Amino acid sequence: MAITVFISLYTTRLVLNALGVSDFGIYNLVGGAIAMLGFLHVAMSSATQRFMSYYEGKGDREKQKYIFNVSTVLHYGIALVLVLALLIAGYVFFTWFLNVPDDRIYAAKVIYGSLLVSTAFTVISVPYEAVLNAHENMFYYSVVGIFESVLKLTVALFVVYYSGDKLILYGILMACVPFLSRTVMRIYCHKKYEECVIAPWKFWDGSLLKEMTSFAGWNFLGVASSMFSQYGQGLVLNYFFGTRLNAAQGIANQISGQLSVFSTTMLKALNPVIIKSEGSGDRDRMLRTSLVGSRISFFLLAIIVVPFIIEMPIILRLWLKNVPEYAIIFAQLLLFQKLIAQQFVNLTVSISASGEIREYQIANSILAALPLLVCFVLFNLGMSPVVMYIVFIIMVLIRSQITLYYAKKYCSLKYAVFFKSVVLPAAVVTLGGVLVALIPKLLLPDGLLRLGLVGVCYVISFLALMFFYGLASDERRMIFNMVNTVLSKIGLKKTV
Repeated sequence: MAITVFISLYTTRLVLNALGVSDFGIYNLVGGAIAMLGFLHVAMSSATQRFMSYYEGKGDREKQKYIFNVSTVLHYGIALVLVLALLIAGYVFFTWFLNVPDDRIYAAKVIYGSLLVSTAFTVISVPYEAVLNAHENMFYYSVVGIFESVLKLTVALFVVYYSGDKLILYGILMACVPFLSRTVMRIYCHKKYEECVIAPWKFWDGSLLKEMTSFAGWNFLGVASSMFSQYGQGLVLNYFFGTRLNAAQGIANQISGQLSVFSTTMLKALNPVIIKSEGSGDRDRMLRTSLVGSRISFFLLAIIVVPFIIEMPIILRLWLKNVPEYAIIFAQLLLFQKLIAQQFVNLTVSISASGEIREYQIANSILAALPLLVCFVLFNLGMSPVVMYIVFIIMVLIRSQITLYYAKKYCSLKYAVFFKSVVLPAAVVTLGGVLVALIPKLLLPDGLLRLGLVGVCYVISFLALMFFYGLASDERRMIFNMVNTVLSKIGLKKTV
């Protein structure tokens, strides 16, 4: 993951400078439109992963074969519907919504078509992702993550030295990357996992189809509203401010996505454990895993993103030759929003594991749709584009409390336990690190020396506070054991 982050950040620098701010904004705008309309795939993939992990917890391999085949048929159907929907939506977007310069309409349409085909192939590969997730095969994700990053870097280098329309070439080649990685995934799963058998005539269960579709239906409501809210930001910004603001948003999203890799990877590893614990009937273990995961994943995110928030101006100047207007403040506010939401992410998985998602998804979908409506009104009144991120931060705070309420209702989580186990350690450790980091920030002039000292001061104080206050005693013992194991394997004497 560390290799992936480094390559991805460098790739973004190459692409932004090769395409220019406007074309980079067009790519992010069109890609955002495709992703927004791909919410059906996201909803169904969550349902497939939940059922696959649940029955992995029960140890029912035969049932998993039925789940795999039912979900495979479903996803081929979803891919067909999605392609038709995206073709119709593309006409609507390009006719009435997208604010793209006339001379770049053709390039934007080529990108749209390329990403449409790539998205369809990604959809039909979802059952394989669910199998990997259920088996907690994080090694595969790491290796393929590096493979995808190298491919994207190769694409960026081609674009830099290409003399024709760079945007069209970039769009087509980027659409090929998931096609290659998903092909590798399908071959790997068929060779390694016995439940990956495509035989729907043999492993078909109508009641399972109904159960999965019902679960996915309510999940679809929540995912659709969240996707519309998340990617609708780009459409609203484009409508009022043009493609240059989409470039700034694309930079902010790139930074947020790459800096979240470590915490996201940990959640990907924990999610099947949470669901399998519920499947085996061990709710205490499910809640314990969820709380520890929320706290540790927050630490993994905070130790990386907080120095970026503090020193974002100089970091972007070093990373990018041309920093788009508003990119700095967009990135800072988006990372702050991410820190708040990170503490509650695992609770959503726990609610999903319980199977009781109807009320939660209805409430969540209503709240997710509100920020765009509010922003549309505020922008009509002449407000700054920065207001969008402030509105979304406020809504994340509200939605987090709703998540906490339903975790209590369906998973028997106690508010006091969550506050003591997650919120308090997160606040104390992070604020303590920030106070120490502000010393060089306030005393030294802007420059590389201050950037380095801010990062060092924050990380050292953060790790010290996390170890002695943020971790439980058994977690500290686990770290000691891990260090001793590593030292013994490399032939050093145990000193810890």
